[in-house]
Amino acid sequence: MTPLVLSLVFPNIDPVLIHLGPLAIRWYALAYIAGLFGGLWYMRRLVTAPPALMTPVQVDDLMLWVLGGIVLGGRLGYVLFYKPAFYFANPTEIVKTWEGGMSFHGGLLGVIVAIMLFARRNKLDQWYIADNIGCVVPIGLGLGRIANFINGELWGRLAPPDLPWGMIFPGAGPLPRHPSQLYQAFFEGLVLLTVMHLLWRNPRIRHRPGTLTGCFCIGYGLLRMVGEMFREPDAFIGFLSGGTTMGQWLSLPMVLAGLTFIWRAKPIATTA
Repeated sequence: MTPLVLSLVFPNIDPVLIHLGPLAIRWYALAYIAGLFGGLWYMRRLVTAPPALMTPVQVDDLMLWVLGGIVLGGRLGYVLFYKPAFYFANPTEIVKTWEGGMSFHGGLLGVIVAIMLFARRNKLDQWYIADNIGCVVPIGLGLGRIANFINGELWGRLAPPDLPWGMIFPGAGPLPRHPSQLYQAFFEGLVLLTVMHLLWRNPRIRHRPGTLTGCFCIGYGLLRMVGEMFREPDAFIGFLSGGTTMGQWLSLPMVLAGLTFIWRAKPIATTA
């Protein structure tokens, strides 16, 4: 007789946190806001430690540039990397960000452009800025994955029947799946945040601009590639060559770039 295995049922959480008249505040938007302000709070403290190449006030200004890079880059990345044919045929749909569709890798490219422009405008070391951004980004990543879980989207692949935390998601069929959003929130959020903080605490690493940026790229790239092994690929893309996914292919260049950043990083002279 086959033993009965009980699966968890996804808690039907309203994706809208609160309605204020015609205004609906969604969990996903709240995750972006909390990630931005959490990152702002954290980075203002990071830049006070040697080599202290920028001020907390400059961090405040930088965050507006970063927010623009995340939104524009994330949306355009999704359009170009995931559904180019659809959006080229329906260009008016591109601006409908409230219907979902953001790419982390596109957002990363947008942030890179924002950092370069901000550094040039304010005559700052772009690698130093990128290092500190890399330390705070996992806050937003973790919160974003939790928002994905609350929305009941980007669920995982089919789970083994004996997996105690296998979960049945609405719209994903009657079989239990990995809650991969929570896996990614833990590893790409909490674990990566902790690792980056421990690396930042080393003065020798902080005084080699570009090293922390490289560590973030390698760490996120590897964790994302592992996380993709439990996440169901987007239905409109499916699996790629050898059972890989788009997320894995987009993460591979991050790892290679991270190795290059660490290799090229050079120490800076300080008086601290």
